[in-house]
Amino acid sequence: MRIGNPTNNEFILELNKINNKIQAEYLKKIIHTTRSVNCDVMLGDSTTKKVETFDIKNVETFFGRFESYLSEWNSQGVTYSSDEDLRRIFTKAEIRIGDYIVSLHVSLQYHVLLYYKPIQRVIELQKKLSELINDNGNSESKYEEEGERLILEKLNELGFKDMPKQELFELFYNDEELAKKIKKMIDDSQPEVVDVQGQKNELFRELDNLLIETFHTSSVMIDEQKLVNGEEGCLCNIDLEFVDNGAKQGLVDATLIDEQNKILIKQNIMRILDVVLENNS
Repeated sequence: MRIGNPTNNEFILELNKINNKIQAEYLKKIIHTTRSVNCDVMLGDSTTKKVETFDIKNVETFFGRFESYLSEWNSQGVTYSSDEDLRRIFTKAEIRIGDYIVSLHVSLQYHVLLYYKPIQRVIELQKKLSELINDNGNSESKYEEEGERLILEKLNELGFKDMPKQELFELFYNDEELAKKIKKMIDDSQPEVVDVQGQKNELFRELDNLLIETFHTSSVMIDEQKLVNGEEGCLCNIDLEFVDNGAKQGLVDATLIDEQNKILIKQNIMRILDVVLENNS
């Protein structure tokens, strides 16, 4: 049972009122922790500009307080997940009260944009890379041609003449030693090309180390479906479940909850509100 859903039950209506306060204060906190700051960055064409970002560590600290303040709850800690440029930071926690479980899920979904640090070294590396590519423009195609010739030559020696490409792929995939042997033959036949590739890879690695991440999100509340769909925003869900023979049941008959458990359930949901208020600015 999602706290906040429409109901006629008096006890759940009480919880809904607390939840409404939690949602409002939680959104205020997210707006504060994701407040924008300006950041100087460099683009791929070496031009610089200012972009807006926020400090994700502020959100991590805020979410970490739930685990600290709800010490009796079972928590997974603060967790990050990513799917290309889409990121999510979240924490989940739950507490068992008699045959009931109160669970909490807070999350922020945001996007990451990559830029270079606005420093001279980036320009120097890009210049070196450009010169290396211009000076060795057709070396890679020659490397590929020579590689293909050596592969066919070696396969002919091994009795694999005129092998279809799919079978050739499967052969290399299943025979790692053969693949390594032919790769070494190709590299040994063209050391100057291998050296150029090594230089390029090193330049790319150094450039990658000079990338910086900037973050963007929308300060709106979203539901689970929008979270799954990849929309930006924040989520704060509180659920009440019934434990039946060790299994969680989402359908809860609130009229069967005894008074003692009602008090404890309400107290623990109030503690969520206390955490949000404690951290509000």
